[in-house]
Amino acid sequence: MASITANHPIFHNPYISFRPKNPLIQTQTQTLFNFKPSNPKHSNSSFSIPIVRCSIRRRPEYTPSHIPDPNYIRIFDTTLRDGEQSPGATMTTKEKLDVARQLAKLGVDIIEAGFPASSEADLEAVKLIAKEVGNGVYEEGHVPVICGLARCNKRDIDKAWEAVKYAKKPRIHTFIATSEIHMKFKLKMSRDEVVEKARSMVAYARSIGCEDVEFSPEDAGRSDPEFLYHILGEVIKAGATTLNIPDTVGYTVPEEFGQLIANIKANTPGVEDVIISTHCQNDLGLSTANTLAGACAGARQLEVTINGIGERAGNASLEEVVMALKCRGEQVLGGLYTGINTRHILMSSKMVEEYSGLHVQPHKAIVGANAFAHESGIHQDGMLKHKDTYEIISPEDIGLNRANESGIVLGKLSGRHALQAKMLELGYEIEGKELDDLFWRFKSVAEKKKKITDDDLIALTSDEVFQPQFFWQLQNVQVTCGSLGLSTATVKLIDADGQEHISCSVGTGPVDAAYKAVDLIVKVPVTLLEYSMNAVTQGIDAIASTRVLIRGENGHTSTHALTGETVHRTFSGTGADMDIVISSVRAYVGALNKMMSFRKLLAKNNKPVGSAVI
Repeated sequence: MASITANHPIFHNPYISFRPKNPLIQTQTQTLFNFKPSNPKHSNSSFSIPIVRCSIRRRPEYTPSHIPDPNYIRIFDTTLRDGEQSPGATMTTKEKLDVARQLAKLGVDIIEAGFPASSEADLEAVKLIAKEVGNGVYEEGHVPVICGLARCNKRDIDKAWEAVKYAKKPRIHTFIATSEIHMKFKLKMSRDEVVEKARSMVAYARSIGCEDVEFSPEDAGRSDPEFLYHILGEVIKAGATTLNIPDTVGYTVPEEFGQLIANIKANTPGVEDVIISTHCQNDLGLSTANTLAGACAGARQLEVTINGIGERAGNASLEEVVMALKCRGEQVLGGLYTGINTRHILMSSKMVEEYSGLHVQPHKAIVGANAFAHESGIHQDGMLKHKDTYEIISPEDIGLNRANESGIVLGKLSGRHALQAKMLELGYEIEGKELDDLFWRFKSVAEKKKKITDDDLIALTSDEVFQPQFFWQLQNVQVTCGSLGLSTATVKLIDADGQEHISCSVGTGPVDAAYKAVDLIVKVPVTLLEYSMNAVTQGIDAIASTRVLIRGENGHTSTHALTGETVHRTFSGTGADMDIVISSVRAYVGALNKMMSFRKLLAKNNKPVGSAVI
């Protein structure tokens, strides 16, 4: 095992004592460094992080408050909760279930499936995930923990338990703010009141049957350290099994956040009986760095989201944190490792991108379109000579195979097996009806285009495979437009019962006319908030990819987890086609289908449209 040097940036502060052992002594464990608290009051207390040599690294058996291997890092994914708080990132229950299954396949230890008290839709989605994913058995017998978020009140905790109790490994995650600014202006509570509320609600969560309770002091990064040690000690005594330390507004820097974790671990009474966790926001672009600093300082659970989506600037990105640990864990991060099967990262990223409607920027680390692209002549020359010259990780490690390595070139004569093999090469495991639907879309495009690119296939996959449950399906569109008269569109939709509906309308342009024709059929008033289109590839025959964002006039609402405010849900839709009007209508119908899924769920639970549990 490579040693850790004291001048490494992550450990470069006056509170760390680096004491390497004699490398000639063969021992099972090795203490590479000690952390000492910054407060002179606690100068006699310190702790060491043992580094264990592991010949074979397997996921340890799950115990809520203990990890047998001190090098193992639990990955807590909050894509379905914090990630969905991104504007326009609303997912249907089916989409959430698909994402949860993919996260379990990825090897995530804990899935925070949602905030059950926010709305009936979220409650039902978390319950379904708990029943299906929380009782599934994945690679090497892995069963993920299913977690529900709750504020520190009995109603929220009851809702969370109602949703997650069906899982084999259920968890309740409750939180309350601890920074002065939050306690004074948001909670309007004294320190003693906050401590009592946190202690009593953790105890209540344990009393109703939940043996795995996580507690978060919201805005811990700006909280008084002594107060943090006190409240964390009290919730440990009340039965908390995990202490999550959120940098809620992304305020801290890595050295500062690492020291915060170190001090909590050194100064909190009873901390040896719980797991320390991190939750870092990305407001200053430091979420991944802060998360890694927290891990090196003793945190053994890291809270992340796929693609880093989340409130404001987002969260620590799962793919960045996991690949940093995989790439540098042995050399400079003390041998830390996770149970993530990284070959499923790309598919997870694509699924979340399509379901959330939040596109990944091309230069995004690990999963961006340019992450493994080399355009510079010097870089290309180096890559041709040896891949390691400009790549520190292999694209195959995240499930990305380079184009044409299989030798498969698709055209209009290609069959299903060739398409399936090509999609597998691109990171998509598609079979059954999804493969059939994609195949016929591919064939229709192949008849018109001489060359089918990887980007074309990915766009078609997004449009076919990642669409919501359909209430309406586009059959045909015909438009007439130009400078000589009003644009006119005729649209044929098929409903869930297979009945055809045709309508015609005029508009200021072909897309406007087509959308108005759709509205005449669907009869659900909505407001179009965003509309964007881009060409997937170069050339006059490029496939157009469209994204829209809508909001119903009878707005679907839910409760914001942190602020408690009622927020109006928005719904995104995507479409792809060589015809820009067809692409636009596909996106619009997709957004309508997503919104109508929520209407159906609310009607099923006898709730009025727009209702929420506050």
